[in-house]
Amino acid sequence: MSTTTHDIVAKLWNLCNILKDDGVTYHQYVTELTYLLFLKMAKETGTEDQIPEGYRWNDLEIKAAPDRMEFYKILLIHLGSAGSRLVKEIFANASSFIRKPATLSTLVSEIDKLDWYSARQEGMGDLYEGLLEKNANEKKSGAGQYFTPRPLIDSMVAVMRPTLEDIIQDPAAGTGGFLIAANRYIREHSDSDSWTEAQQRKYRRGMFYGMEHVQDTHRLALMNLMLHGLDSDPKASGIRYGDTLGSDGEALSEIGATLMLTNPPFGTKKGGGLPTRTDFTFPTSNKQFCFLQHIYRGLKPGGRAAVVLPDNVLFEGNVGKQIRADLMDIALREHVKTFVNSPL
Repeated sequence: MSTTTHDIVAKLWNLCNILKDDGVTYHQYVTELTYLLFLKMAKETGTEDQIPEGYRWNDLEIKAAPDRMEFYKILLIHLGSAGSRLVKEIFANASSFIRKPATLSTLVSEIDKLDWYSARQEGMGDLYEGLLEKNANEKKSGAGQYFTPRPLIDSMVAVMRPTLEDIIQDPAAGTGGFLIAANRYIREHSDSDSWTEAQQRKYRRGMFYGMEHVQDTHRLALMNLMLHGLDSDPKASGIRYGDTLGSDGEALSEIGATLMLTNPPFGTKKGGGLPTRTDFTFPTSNKQFCFLQHIYRGLKPGGRAAVVLPDNVLFEGNVGKQIRADLMDIALREHVKTFVNSPL
């Protein structure tokens, strides 16, 4: 992260102090900031055509301070059902945590003062990712579970060496870090100007998939992907809002992947209940074993995966032993198939 981007991130994060008197938590602040930043960044990047007229940044900014709060609440509701697919998903079920009109006016004013020219030059994605990292490192926010440290992500991606031929999936996407890092690696290791039309189409519509079951985190992921140039086709790839351990996950598994990159949640489902998916051979309330089954069952022949899992996956008995045996059987069958079909 450049010095300028770091400074802007610090200024945005310090604005959280303004909201403390309004009883707003760190995680709520980042969600609130996402609504405002989306409007401002759309103006700065010339993409306001996806937002309905009358509900854009300038419309919010020119409102008199006493009227701005009421207009902002109406804007959040309206954008949840109007505008582009991305706008509607980011503002889905949106509501403001701000209670004082003066607080909103201060946020709008301070955001408008920032050095947006430098932010555009150096990358909006890095700026937003810096905010997400700040939020994850703030222990009181509880957001660390949705944000895997960047060095760990980059190391896993470097080992797996994704290419343009891959179909990449993160079934526990969080804020989208693995997909963004995989995209960055691919673009750094290939010449996009030489991609064929078919490769360009696959890159835009059939390469990056993910799922996130917390709506606030899902909207952060959509914003993060958009700012990193991964605003995907709504009918094809992208991070979907849903439960990987439910019927949504079955649909995700059917797509298939050649590369899985993920840091899924650990522990047991709340209440100890079983997942609602019907395609798991070994139903269990243990989340890591559920995600492990999704991963190896959803990989295409010859597929590979890099996954963060607790060490009990290696030695737990009962259903854990059965899942490991199933995994090894599948791996062995795939190895034998490859060997038989290999030319002498």
